[in-house]
Amino acid sequence: MLDFSEAREAMVDRQVRPSDVTRHNIIDAMLAIPRETFVPAGQRSVAYVDRDVPLGKGRALLAPRTFSKMLDAAEIAPSETVLDVGCGLGYSSAIIASLCRGVIAVEQDETMANAAEANLAALAIDNAVVLNVPLAEGAPGEGPYDVIVVSGGIAAPPAALYGQLADNGRLIAIWMQNGTGQARLSVKSGDDVATRWVFDATAPILPGFEATPSFAF
Repeated sequence: MLDFSEAREAMVDRQVRPSDVTRHNIIDAMLAIPRETFVPAGQRSVAYVDRDVPLGKGRALLAPRTFSKMLDAAEIAPSETVLDVGCGLGYSSAIIASLCRGVIAVEQDETMANAAEANLAALAIDNAVVLNVPLAEGAPGEGPYDVIVVSGGIAAPPAALYGQLADNGRLIAIWMQNGTGQARLSVKSGDDVATRWVFDATAPILPGFEATPSFAF
C-alpha cells in the first residue's frame, strides 16, 4: 500500500524544492496537506506524481511543480485575502489558506464545490469559503483581493478578475494557446495591469476562459 506521508515528502523533495521554490510557508503547507484527499478515489495512487491529476469533466488538479511555482511568484502575505478561481475539490484553497488571512474559493461545478467545502471542513480549515458561482465572474462582492490565483488555464485576458484586484494586487494564471502555455503574473497599479512571463507551464483551460476570436496570445 502506498504510504502517502512518504509520497508527500518525496513530492516536495523531488518536485517542489528543485524548482527553486524556497518559501518555507509553501513547503510546510505542501508537506502538511494530504493531497490525496482532494482527488477522486480512483486517482489517489497518482496524487503525488509530477503531472496534472484528472478530476473529471475536463478539469485537473495542477501538478505540484506548477502550482508551487505559481504560489511562489504570487508572494502571498499572511495579512492578505486571496481569490482562488477554479478550486476543484479544494486542494489549492487548502494550501493557500495556510499562507494568508482568508480565501474566497469559486467553483462553478456544484458537485466539486460541495466536495471542496466538505474536504476543507474535514481538515478544520476555517479561513476558506467556497462559492458555487461561474469561474469567470469571480466573486466581486467579496473583493477587492490582494491576490487572485487562477487554478487552471486561460486563453483570454481575465478582464472581470482584473477589476477585482486591489491596487498593487497580483493575479497568477497559466495562459494557454495551441497546447502550449506560460505562467504569467499580472500586477495592478491604478487602472493599469502589467503582465509578465514567469515560467513555462500548461494546464486545461477553465470553463469561461476560452479564447475569443479577437484575442491573440
